[in-house]
Amino acid sequence: MDFTSATFDDGTRRLHYVSMGDPAKPLMLCLHGFPEYWGAWRDIMPLLAETHFVVAPDQRGFGKSFKPEGIGAYQTRHLVKDIVALAHHLSPNKPLLLFGHDWGSAVAYAFAFGFADRLRGLIVANGVHPYTFQKAIIDDPEQRAASQYMSWLRSDGAAAVMRENNYARTLNMISGFSNSGWMSEEAKAGYLEAWDADGAMEAMLNWYRSSPVVVPPVEQPASDLVGKVPVFDVPAEAMKVRVSHLVIWGENDQALRPVCLEGLDRFADDLSVVKVAGSGHWILHERPDAVVAAVTEWIGNRDS
Repeated sequence: MDFTSATFDDGTRRLHYVSMGDPAKPLMLCLHGFPEYWGAWRDIMPLLAETHFVVAPDQRGFGKSFKPEGIGAYQTRHLVKDIVALAHHLSPNKPLLLFGHDWGSAVAYAFAFGFADRLRGLIVANGVHPYTFQKAIIDDPEQRAASQYMSWLRSDGAAAVMRENNYARTLNMISGFSNSGWMSEEAKAGYLEAWDADGAMEAMLNWYRSSPVVVPPVEQPASDLVGKVPVFDVPAEAMKVRVSHLVIWGENDQALRPVCLEGLDRFADDLSVVKVAGSGHWILHERPDAVVAAVTEWIGNRDS
């Protein structure tokens, strides 16, 4: 099977996407995170395409997709509308499986909160539910320390630094979160091309700048933050996953610590968690076999 490149343009948004598999099969829509692009899914798409029509878009601000100006254009509600529109275009009459990694998981969760009727299920690989992530940042010293990079990425000068020396800092961020031995010269060239698109780095960083996630300094007492954390004001019912939910977790993730999973069962009644030892944040690249095995078993159990 080959990768097929296409563009969805409805006059409001223009999203480049790559697909693999038979369009007559159930749709699996795969959402990448930062600092990736559709190529995050390159290693697992051929395996998943045996049973699904697998589609991986460049999300707003990334790769070959459109890059609107302004931080407000990257609020979650806009990101979700992009995926709702693309899902309707690709599978207007049938529910789909939604699969998110990293920031793609944030969009996938928000989609699940608001559009559960469009989903057959929700899969997340090393991504976090907004409440459990925010709680971990506030309460857990290890996760708070691990999240400090988010504050730097929100700064005015971050984009220029991330572009310096042929994106050396961006590449170092990938290697800092877990093993990056998977990045061949060919894969590296794909990332550099995606990052070098006009306006890409600024747009990519706007995902962080628009996020309501609060990352206090390491030394700030949690008591200082009472009433100042927006996600804590959202009713729990509004953050429920009302479809079958699978989380695949590389245990060596240096950006998202295991504490981020604590309390997730409060928000997902039909939850399965598969932990993968020896893998980290880039589990889609490090252990595509383990990811596909977990997804295949979960789908089989649901459909049996």
